[in-house]
Amino acid sequence: MHYQPRRNGSSFLAICALLVAGSALAADWPQYRGPNQDGRSAETGLIGSWPAEGPTELWRFPLGDGYSGMAISDGRVFTIFGSGSDELAVALDAATGKEIWRFRTDANRRDSQGSGPRATPTVDGDLVYLLSANGKLHALKVGDGKPAWSKDLVAELGAKVPRWGVSTSPLVEGDLLLIDAGGKPGYSLVALDKASGAVRWHSETDRPGYAVPLAVTVDGVRQILFFTGSSLVSVAPADGRVYWRHPWKTSYDVNAAMPVFVPPDKIFISTSYDKGAALFEMSAGDGKVGSREIWRGRVMKNHFNSSVLVGEHLYGFDDGTLKCIEATTGEELWAKRGFAKGSLLAADGKLVVLGEKGQLAIVAATPDGYRELAKHQLFDAKTWTMPSLSDGRLFVRSQGELVALAIGASSN
Repeated sequence: MHYQPRRNGSSFLAICALLVAGSALAADWPQYRGPNQDGRSAETGLIGSWPAEGPTELWRFPLGDGYSGMAISDGRVFTIFGSGSDELAVALDAATGKEIWRFRTDANRRDSQGSGPRATPTVDGDLVYLLSANGKLHALKVGDGKPAWSKDLVAELGAKVPRWGVSTSPLVEGDLLLIDAGGKPGYSLVALDKASGAVRWHSETDRPGYAVPLAVTVDGVRQILFFTGSSLVSVAPADGRVYWRHPWKTSYDVNAAMPVFVPPDKIFISTSYDKGAALFEMSAGDGKVGSREIWRGRVMKNHFNSSVLVGEHLYGFDDGTLKCIEATTGEELWAKRGFAKGSLLAADGKLVVLGEKGQLAIVAATPDGYRELAKHQLFDAKTWTMPSLSDGRLFVRSQGELVALAIGASSN
């Protein structure tokens, strides 16, 4: 057996409580940054505090190298990790942590900033899409992990592996699978048939970035935003035709934090290495799709984890400082040190914050000042991976293990 039961309380009672509370909970977290790619969950009834020993643990599962996030769909958790010489995908039962299947995706990548995979699985219907740190793409059957199709992006498309490994994740858009491949000329942005893996279109010559593509609709026009190694690029999903482009140069091409959509028509981007952030307003009309810069500054420098929009405010990590800024102006409203380069998600008027050194906190999502509701030292290891939330369970990983915590109000 590869899993361990939770350490405090009765797992049976906690799971039953989650089932009772199910009507108030959103079910799935099927891709990087959740159902809508925005780091937010519609779940309610999350606890605002916990006892001295921390939140209730449901189970722990030993992993290995890597920063791959967790996708949750239909009661299963999917992630990727490195073990010895292998990179492996695994499917677990979300309630118990029992392993359902595993699949070798590639050789394990060795890296000075942490070995193993970076990309988060993407679940769509009966397939889960996985991208290895060295550019191997797999579509596996959700039920048993059997391959539907696979593609070597480096060998077949001339994809470039970024300095710190392939970190983007596949995006499903209709019947397409969209990837920032950074391939040979004309193959930087690629759309594959999600059922077969066949190339449907390819465009541009950008260097690869580390961010995940984002789909938005503005003034009735659907756009796919790619944050490549050199620019923020908007393309038509049907054929890859470029709508608009804003050059954005960051040291080492580390455009890594995913853009944040600010409804109804704005997009926020942020990078580290003293680069900063910007807000653009998008528009469509009279047959033209374009954008213009609203503000630019160094108030927020997201390194690899993105900010989260709650109401009119952005919460995120300015390198090692957690901040709240006003989205439309960039004005800083508060700042809190102590988490280093952490990550966060938002739900039920709260921020779930995971610090780089394993500190887990619940913080009020308010622009009025930093207000900590609960805090617990969960890991004694590097934690760069954003948590995932599904059915009152918070899934958190370090480079050594994956933990499921009960954080629904009725789950203890």
